[in-house]
Amino acid sequence: MTQANQGQMFTPNGQPTQQAQNQQPTQTQQSVAVAQKDVVDSVLAKITKFEETGELVLPSNYSAANALKSAWLILQETVDRNNRPALEVCSKESVANALLDMVVQGLSPIKKQCYFIVYGTKLQLMRSYLGTLAVAKRVAGVKVAAANCVYEGDKFVYAIDPATGLKKIVEHSQSLENLDVNKVKGAYAILAMDDGRVVVEIMNINQIKQAWMQGATKGASPAHKNFSDEMAKKTVIGRACKLLIGMSDDAALFDEPDETERDTTAELRNEQLSDNANKKKLGNIEDAKFEEVKNTTDSVRQSAQAQQSAPAPTPVQPETNVNQSTKDPY
Repeated sequence: MTQANQGQMFTPNGQPTQQAQNQQPTQTQQSVAVAQKDVVDSVLAKITKFEETGELVLPSNYSAANALKSAWLILQETVDRNNRPALEVCSKESVANALLDMVVQGLSPIKKQCYFIVYGTKLQLMRSYLGTLAVAKRVAGVKVAAANCVYEGDKFVYAIDPATGLKKIVEHSQSLENLDVNKVKGAYAILAMDDGRVVVEIMNINQIKQAWMQGATKGASPAHKNFSDEMAKKTVIGRACKLLIGMSDDAALFDEPDETERDTTAELRNEQLSDNANKKKLGNIEDAKFEEVKNTTDSVRQSAQAQQSAPAPTPVQPETNVNQSTKDPY
């Protein structure tokens, strides 16, 4: 018996058993893996080119190569709701766009700052609560972020400055007896900014639950049920950070659609920003060829006319990653 056949099971006529055949990767699986690995390499090459030309400036402590390697390992374990491998189901274009989106935002999947979800035949990058906080610190000037819950029996008073519209916590006092996950009345986040400002965001429990309803589990995951106080704090601090990110100069790079619009994200992200570094939309990647779209007035006008004349797409029920059942909407 040759070395290649050692440990392999055969039928009496010398053919590999069905079990042995099932254990071997199919030719389709092998070709898909090779093609998708080429996409990862191509994304890294494109990112390097963007950095060299000054179109993209990554954080000094961020390694695009390491992020892409960890993302590749995670993608090999990612499946859709029918338990089909994401790398077999999703198109190369969507995989490339999701990876590019991750690097542009400076996110690390190994740090749980983002994750990948399969929607039909498209791979979508979703930023987690930790990722939103990381982006807010980097682009919005957030220095320190903290959140607290308000429980039944707490004394909670806040005020709104009529001149600025900013909220301020006047008083919040509570006792240990009030700490009950089933008696959360609301939550608030306080963000200390680099420029000395203090930003306060407040949500009552109805607003928080409405935010949870936008998620895949509709607020019914074990985390939401058993740790509703912690999930409430994540929700309010996530909202506060998103507001600040939305007001930053690089807002469009970190824009996230509502849950109900995520199946059209790839099409909507074709627009470009300005020509400044980190303010230019890098465009979709088609067939890993990385053909850039010139940001001219004519091209933008033509794109707008094409979108207006195109028939409305048929809504598609998005698929959710079965591994993301405890995802919070912020």
